[in-house]
Formats: sequence, structure tokens, C-alpha cells
Amino acid sequence: MKNTKHHSCGMAAVVIALGSAMGTGPAEATNGYFANGYNPQQKGLAGAGTAIDTGIMGMAVNPALGFGNANAAEACISAFSPDRDVTIAPGGPLTPGTHRSNNQFFPIPCGGANWQLNDRTTLGFVVYGNGGMNTEYDTNFFAGFGAGSSPLGVDLMQLFISPTLSYSVDEALTVGVAPVFAVQGFRAYGLEAFAGLSSNPAAVTNNGTDWSYGAGINLGLVWSPNENLTFGAAYRSRIFMTEFDDYAGLFAEQGDFDIPAQATLGVAFKVSPDLTLTAEYQHIWYGSIDAIANPQTAGGFPLGGNTGAGFGWKDMDVFRVGAQYRASDQLTLRGGVSYATEFTDPSEVIFNTLAPATPRWHVGVGATWNMDANRSLSVSYTRTFSQSLTGSNPVMTGGAVQPATLRMDQHELAFGMAWAW
Repeated sequence: MKNTKHHSCGMAAVVIALGSAMGTGPAEATNGYFANGYNPQQKGLAGAGTAIDTGIMGMAVNPALGFGNANAAEACISAFSPDRDVTIAPGGPLTPGTHRSNNQFFPIPCGGANWQLNDRTTLGFVVYGNGGMNTEYDTNFFAGFGAGSSPLGVDLMQLFISPTLSYSVDEALTVGVAPVFAVQGFRAYGLEAFAGLSSNPAAVTNNGTDWSYGAGINLGLVWSPNENLTFGAAYRSRIFMTEFDDYAGLFAEQGDFDIPAQATLGVAFKVSPDLTLTAEYQHIWYGSIDAIANPQTAGGFPLGGNTGAGFGWKDMDVFRVGAQYRASDQLTLRGGVSYATEFTDPSEVIFNTLAPATPRWHVGVGATWNMDANRSLSVSYTRTFSQSLTGSNPVMTGGAVQPATLRMDQHELAFGMAWAW
């Protein structure tokens, strides 16, 4: 009866997380618009989780980690608060001044469960999201181009559902495979000024939320040559999505907005029975997605075409280091730092007023409290330091050199509950 009770509680939490996730807005501490970790255990390590055990949601990062977390479930939620603004200098058609985006609180759930099939295999699933591409400005600073309603902004949200199979090849090597099914929603409003520059003026702005669907695959391995050293590697493929038909005149390639691939390499070293250090390198292929990567040049018009202007994003590299310390049988403490390379160049700032993904430094701290043999409670806090980027683009401002500065910082509290049976 005891195991059954925990099984039921765990599954109920996962179902709640799955249902809630369908309504998530774009949030979580971000590298570009990718989340920097999903559950409190990862966020407490500044996003690390490829070679170190971070619970059920470790399967979202590296599907091979499922083998060490069998017959358990996890539900988690993050309270995310981004502060973003754009400051525009006088001297051109853009409305000068500092414009601060609204919407500074987002609740973001996640969850999953995993079952032992036999001595070598586990089967589970995880649900999680991406985000960070959200703005809502009360003043439409593009109105100087001749048109523009208020408010001005964009909203991108992504949900991933991933069944996960983990297989222990031998005592040292575990591999994992996880199909990834994705749903994303997007809406834009106040972009009337760009309708005349589009190949499809009716599909640029104010069309409500459009939905897109697709799939990819996540592959991973964990190799432990000895009891103190573990290597982890994971690769999530490009996720091919259906097009945003309602915004085919805004995004390049007639509304195509695939989700870029990412690869992560990690190592964890057990310094002592209680202290483990971890380090990671991650590469995100933003530059391979035309709607994100196409530059804002004279050849970028009309919008919506195969060479239509995008946000000018580049591939991103992320570096993480973290430490996990078991203070007692009940309490585990975590801390970490991560650094990301710059997401774009100063010449691409104007369009990125809609998506100021400037953050580069994250610091995370966290803890897990083992309530009993079957239940644990985790918490983390992430501080993303203020980062700005200044630039101008006469192509986008009618020949005027009118600098704009993007800025963002973030706070995030995450909570998680895990059950074993």
C-alpha cells in the first residue's frame, strides 16, 4: 500500500504539470530563447545536467540519465521575472526614449516520470518548455514609419513532450534515445509599419496566436570509467515544424520557424563522497534557422521571402561550471555559473527590440531536502545579470543613424517535488 500511494501521488503531479504546460507563456532563465536548465536541480547548477544526476528532468537534457532514476516521478514549477527595455536615441523615425516591456512574471511548469522495465532498461517521459521571446511595449516606437497600433510586441511559447528509453550497455556505459514532439505558438501585434515591406502584408501582425507542430530526436550517453568520473554527451536534432501560416509575411521562408539543434558535452568529478564538481559546453545552432538568423540588410525584403530579414542571431556557445555538496543525508546544496556568447551583432539591434535576448551570465544556487526515503523537495534561485547591446542599422531606419540599446536582466525561483515507489 505504501508504494501504491507514492505511485499515485507522483503520477497525479505529472498529469497536473502536463496540463498546465499547455498554457505556458515564454519564460525561464534563457540563453537566446532556450531555457538554462529545467528543474531546480539543474537551475541550481546554472543549467548543468548532462553528466550529473539531476533527477527525472535530467532526461530532458540527456536521455541516458533515465537509467539511474527509475520508478520515480517529478513535478516542478518556475516563477520567472524578466526585466527588459529598449532605449532609442533621437535623430530618426523611431520614437526616442526608454521603453520598458510589460509582463514581468511567468509561472512555468515541468514534469515527468520513469519506470524500470528490466535490469537494463527504463522507459519514461518528460514535459518541458522553452521561451524568452516575449515583449509588450505600451508605446509603438515603430509608428514613425507611418503606421502602428499599441501595444507593440511578440509572444513565442514552446512545449516539448519526450518519451525516453534508457539502456545500460554495461556497468560503465548507458545510452538513451528520446523522440521529441513539439508544439509552439506565436503572435505579433503592432507591426503594421512592416506590412508594406512584406510579400504577404495580411500575414504580418495582429492575427492572434498561430500554432505550429513538429518533431525531432534527442540522443545521449553517459560513460563512467570509474566511480569518481562521469562523462555525458547529448545531441538534440533540429526540430522540423509546420509553418506559421498566419505570420507567413513576417518570418523568412513563408512562416517557417524550425527549432535549432543543440549539442552538449559534460563531465562530473566526485572530489569526495560528498562533493561533486561538474562542467559543460553547449552549442546551439541558431544560425541555421533562417527566420532567426537572416540579417537585416537591403536584401532582406520583402519580409516573408526566402531571404527575408530575420533577427540576425548567431550560433551560441554556453559554458557552465557547478558544484553539488551533500551536507547531510537529508540536505544537498548546489551552486553554479554559466556564460553564453553574444546572440547577435550591433547592426541587428533594431529588429531585436522585439526579442532582446541579451543575457549572458547566470548564477544559480539551490538545495534538495529529502523528506523521507521516497519524497524530496528541491528549490533554486537564478540571477541573470543585466546585459545590454547598442547598435544602429540605417537600412531599418530609412537611412538615419539612430542607435538603440537593448537591455535585459532576470530573476527566477524554481520549486520541485519528487516521488519514488
